[in-house]
Amino acid sequence: MDAFTKKRIEKILDNYRERKIPTHLKEEFEIRYKFRGNTITLLQERPSYIPGSRVELLIAQFRLEDNKWKVYWKDSKDRWHFVDDIKPDESFETQLMIIDRDSKGIFWL
Repeated sequence: MDAFTKKRIEKILDNYRERKIPTHLKEEFEIRYKFRGNTITLLQERPSYIPGSRVELLIAQFRLEDNKWKVYWKDSKDRWHFVDDIKPDESFETQLMIIDRDSKGIFWL
């Protein structure tokens, strides 16, 4: 992924992070992302059931392949799987909005 694309996506994700979690919950919950090559992993950090500790939940993964973004979900054995119901798309924003809606309950708790 080139530097321009990475910077553009960082701005999109930063705006998304600001909107996703209500203000009164921002101290408890945080949405973060990690870049690795042509892959972006979206994750949520939240309080653990153990007082004073936090847990990191991997929400989704976006992979840029053949100039299209593919969406993946993670199973309980830490393996990523392509989401067949979400067609690869050139628009990262489109894929992010599909994840946000999560109409099948795959991504968000």
